Amino acid sequence: MTESGAFLGLLLGVGLLLVWRSGSRAPKPRTDPRRPGRRQELLGAAGLTGINSAQLLALQVVAGVLATVVVLLATATVTVSLVFGLFGFLLPYVQVRRLAGKRRADLREVWPEVVDNLASAVRAGLSLPEALSSLSTRGPEVLRPPFARFAAEYRSSGRFGPCLDRLKDELADPVGDRIVETLRVAREVGGSDLGRVLRTLSTFLREDARARAELETRQGWVVQAARLAVAAPWAVLLLLASQSATLEAYDSATGTMILLGGGAVCLAAYRVMLRIGRLPEDVRVLQ
Repeated sequence: MTESGAFLGLLLGVGLLLVWRSGSRAPKPRTDPRRPGRRQELLGAAGLTGINSAQLLALQVVAGVLATVVVLLATATVTVSLVFGLFGFLLPYVQVRRLAGKRRADLREVWPEVVDNLASAVRAGLSLPEALSSLSTRGPEVLRPPFARFAAEYRSSGRFGPCLDRLKDELADPVGDRIVETLRVAREVGGSDLGRVLRTLSTFLREDARARAELETRQGWVVQAARLAVAAPWAVLLLLASQSATLEAYDSATGTMILLGGGAVCLAAYRVMLRIGRLPEDVRVLQ
């Protein structure tokens, strides 16, 4: 009886252990070492693929120090110099964001042409790698270099998947992600509806670009007004550099608080105005 009880207890313990081991576990976070950081994605969206985030940060530091030194030599006022040094530090990042927005708007105009070329190539019987490679000569000028690099890499390696990943990273655009993933699925599972899918996507992209262009035209005055309202008081402050007695007041505690408060108010007002006039942007969800 004792042996049978011990055996049953052993079976019960093994059963409980198996039940516990088969329970749900919290999944480990998946990290993709290939996925770039936010600043690197911004550089890619701006078309500055030859610059990394560390180089951008170094450029910001150099611009901030240079602006601080120049204003300090011109005004002999430390507080004002530090304020314009902060502006100099932010200037490269703002410029990269401006380039990214401009490139995104330019690509929005040419993506329908890219999709039409792909649909025509697929209808003509070309393989997907050949259709993508043909865009290096037949596609829009702004997108020929990435597709030329795709064609060269595919000829050298013959691996379609990794070449698509590299192309998607270089394009750094939500519409490019959709096109690349559509072609990947078509390559892996096949199907005869790829041409129809591409033609539908082309129609949708044209309608979206037309509607967004009209909205951006009407919204442009909001953005320009926000920039002018933010820049005006600081331009006046810079013009006061010829009056050293006036600028010396800003080296005091009260003057420093005025500058900090003015900067905070300008930043908050600028962000609010941009948020009011901002149009929804596509995000890259297929990275």
